[in-house]
Amino acid sequence: MSASAQPLNPVRRVPTTLLRILTIAAAAIVLLATALVDTAEAHGSTINPASRNYGCWKRWGSDFQNPRMATEDPMCWQAWQADPNAMWNWNGLYRDGVAGNHQAAVPNQQLCSAGRTGGVRYAALDNPGAWQTTRVSSSFGVKVHDQALHGADYFRIYVTRQGFNPLTQRLTWNDIELVRETGRYAPGAGTRENDPVLNGVSNTINVSAPGRTGRHVVYTIWKASHSDQTYYWCSDVTFS
Repeated sequence: MSASAQPLNPVRRVPTTLLRILTIAAAAIVLLATALVDTAEAHGSTINPASRNYGCWKRWGSDFQNPRMATEDPMCWQAWQADPNAMWNWNGLYRDGVAGNHQAAVPNQQLCSAGRTGGVRYAALDNPGAWQTTRVSSSFGVKVHDQALHGADYFRIYVTRQGFNPLTQRLTWNDIELVRETGRYAPGAGTRENDPVLNGVSNTINVSAPGRTGRHVVYTIWKASHSDQTYYWCSDVTFS
């Protein structure tokens, strides 16, 4: 090759900064695609009092990189750091094939993650600590959102017994008391939500849990009627 000849396809190095930008952008696209898929195959959650992961998504979903979360909402912060998909997939915390044997499917200290369904995706929801709470009285409503119009064979609502400390204790079956079990809800039964993100129907289940003060956990089991699919949610409350 003569001194004046040039390679036909010279190799050009991509700047390190550009590679980092492309990597971050690719990760964001994966997260967005996951969120869109899960919305298309949506299911539901308790929305008032909010389940732990729905509450985190509602407060921080559009601002999840804000460092203020670490001090203002530390339990959400640790959950986002552990696996952000727990919040993006707030409507998919369920187990298949339980056949009504909830205590066998969901071990003690893993109630909030539905027995670590999906591997460790929801594991951070089991961690005790200062989760943000909703103030309630001894009689209150639990609002459940059925995003996919599954209907329900039943809902079971439990509340932790007086003396349980959600700041330091992981939830076990012995810590909760059944305060309400409903009958069947037909698919599509309920009130339509105007929020386009929810895009389904909601039902409010009235419960009574007297004799409680301070922080507690409301534990909701939703047995969907379209298949053997069961949802498990922890919601944090403070009794006035």
